[in-house]
Formats: sequence, C-alpha cells, structure tokens
Amino acid sequence: MDWPAIVGLGAYHGINPGMGWLFAVALGMQQGSARGVWRALPPIALGHAASVAVVLTIAAAARLVVPLAVLNVVVAAALMSLGGYRLWRHRHPRVGGMQVGFRDLTLWSFLMASAHGAGFMVLPFVVEEAADHHHAHQAGAAAANVAAAAVALHTAAYFTMMVLAAWVVYRKLGLSLLRKAWFNMDWLWAGALVLTGMAVLLK
Repeated sequence: MDWPAIVGLGAYHGINPGMGWLFAVALGMQQGSARGVWRALPPIALGHAASVAVVLTIAAAARLVVPLAVLNVVVAAALMSLGGYRLWRHRHPRVGGMQVGFRDLTLWSFLMASAHGAGFMVLPFVVEEAADHHHAHQAGAAAANVAAAAVALHTAAYFTMMVLAAWVVYRKLGLSLLRKAWFNMDWLWAGALVLTGMAVLLK
C-alpha cells in the first residue's frame, strides 16, 4: 500500500475549500463564534469518511466475484467519468440552508465527497494491495483490512488539514482573503481524476 499517497489525498481534500472547512468557517462567522467552526468539523469529517468507506466496501465485495482486470477497468472508467463530469458540470450538491445540525452536515459532506469522487481516488491503492491475495477469501479479508486502514489514515489526514485551514482562515485571515486570491481546486481535482483513471487503465 502506498500510504504516503493515501495521506496526500486526505491532506489535499482537507485543504480544498469545497470539501468542508469553508462551510465550517462560514457557519462560525454567521454565529459569531469559533465554537460554530469547531462543532461543524467532526460531522463533516464523518461524512467524508463514510463516502470513502462506501466505495471501498462495495469494491471489496465486488473483488470476490469480479476478476481483477475487469475491476481495474471499472475503476478507471469511473475515475475518468467522474473527472470528465466535474470538468463539464461545475456544481456542488446542496442540502438545506445555513441552519444545519450534525446530521445535515454529515449528509452534506457525504454528498460532497461522493461528488468529488474521493473514494474512487483511494480505491486503486486498495485494489492493488488486495491483488496480491489470489484466493477469494484471502482477497476479501485483505481488501476489508486494507480498506479500513486506508479510510482511517485518509480521514485523519483530511481532518488534520481541514482543522488547520479552518483555524488559519477564521483566526488570522478571514473570508475576505478568498475574494482576493482564489484558486479553483475543483478543476485540479477533476484533472487528477481523469489522469489517475488513465494510469489505472494503462498499468
């Protein structure tokens, strides 16, 4: 398993404004308290982890009946399709207004991570690790164990970077900075999805 890559993907998601911390900072500023920011971050991290876990769980189950070569093609097609869709249609799912609770934030984060294809970016590493186990029961158990570790490490990196970004922006910079210096990370992410899909297909 390429653990540094798993950590890197989590860190990238964590610093992406569209993946959680910007929403948390906006909630904190609306409420006029840093507590609003910190309360929003755990459910956002939970929703992100759930989205990644769902993709990896489905893939682990599919590995029991689908040949690895076929699964690689499916993963590559999903990555390139998601990337192409993100490049073509640049919107985020919307859930409710700014008066949101723990469940609303978790659902919002789940949908946001799913729309960005977070789980599909982690998936190739898990599939490759489980490929070393040739028997079905070994492959299933290996994929489940690796998937659990990948979700935990990815989420830890994501949460760490998200907390750091939220703290810096809320305490030091303020949202006004984003109006002056904004880099559209969704375009970069969409391109990364397409390139990763091509790499999986051609390996």
